[in-house]
Amino acid sequence: MSKQLKIDFVSDVSCPWCAIGLKSLEQALRQVSGDVSAELHFQPFELNPQMPPQGQDIVEHLTEKYGITPEQVERNGELIAERGESVGFEFRMDRRNRVYNTFDAHRLLHWAGLEGRQSELKHALLRAYFTDGENPSSHEVLARLAGEAGLDAQRAREVLDSGAYEQETRAQERFYLEQGIHSVPAVIINDRYLISGGQPAEVFEQALRQVATQA
Repeated sequence: MSKQLKIDFVSDVSCPWCAIGLKSLEQALRQVSGDVSAELHFQPFELNPQMPPQGQDIVEHLTEKYGITPEQVERNGELIAERGESVGFEFRMDRRNRVYNTFDAHRLLHWAGLEGRQSELKHALLRAYFTDGENPSSHEVLARLAGEAGLDAQRAREVLDSGAYEQETRAQERFYLEQGIHSVPAVIINDRYLISGGQPAEVFEQALRQVATQA
């Protein structure tokens, strides 16, 4: 009999390792299918909560934030693209040249969770930013992506323009910060077991089987 697990995937839509980690986790879930099933929830985390609406040049941002050189930024991007390719996610660094505020994207994800389309929207957001180089803070882009994810695009625009789910999203962000989550992705199984980082599928698979056995 399949064991049901709850998984909270704490992440940001502008985090490349979150895209990699999600692909790896989904691969692991396919590998344990039949033995383990999961209820997956996407939880908000902002890498750059103070980012202004216009965003910032990505090379400028990364060199300032991490104290690295533009050459290191380029090399890191190459390594991320290689890792992404290995799990079936396409990073187009030539199209992504700015870092944006992602709070509205998290608000929309909260609403999508209530509508039962959170996973579809999460994938659409990651693809839009990392593959297509779009702006995840733009309401126009977000509403269109909601429609592509099977949601009502007009209702999505109303959610965005009204500021709906702002309190709920802030509360979730605070909760995970207070739980000691300061880097993402953070994968929390059954509110108890934490796996940090964009781990390989084998690591996730082993953890899922182990937790399922103990559950």
